[in-house]
Amino acid sequence: MNTPVIGVLALQGDVREHLIALAAADAVARPVRRPEELAEVDGLVIPGGESTTISKLAALFGMLEPLRERVRAGLPVYGTCAGLIMLADKILDPRSGQETIGGIEMIVRRNAFGRQNESFEATVEVAGVGPVEGVFIRAPWVESVGAETEVLAEHGGHIVAVRQGNALATSFHPELTGDHRMHALFVDMVRAAS
Repeated sequence: MNTPVIGVLALQGDVREHLIALAAADAVARPVRRPEELAEVDGLVIPGGESTTISKLAALFGMLEPLRERVRAGLPVYGTCAGLIMLADKILDPRSGQETIGGIEMIVRRNAFGRQNESFEATVEVAGVGPVEGVFIRAPWVESVGAETEVLAEHGGHIVAVRQGNALATSFHPELTGDHRMHALFVDMVRAAS
């Protein structure tokens, strides 16, 4: 498979930016809102946005269980910011009723880097990719990881990028920078998995 079909979970968040970045990384990118659309993709990006809202909308649209099943079955998945939270096995400070998809053995803290007005950009050294400009917007960080989870990057002493099997996650938003290397890494993961 030379050109994988990669979906972007299009319930809430910065969907358009991911579609553009995936296309620039040589994938066919399409929005995914329903289980039948999820069934047609080779990989999935869970974008940044508001993790509580994404969780509630995923439940409302009947997507939570199909997402969990596909991720457990090995669907390559990449979560940015709120997407990282959605891929966590545990949230330290979940909002009432907030659920995750799981898939990465990690414990995360929501809004760990501060509120909206404390958002910032920083260069982050990502293992296997090199220095990338990270845009941190009400970003989470990873408090701890399990034995199977590889730490790819840290910022300020906190874990901000991880990988476990076919799952990749970053606290920051690479889709907002015009640098598509994180998306290219994910496209390569999707190709390798097929």
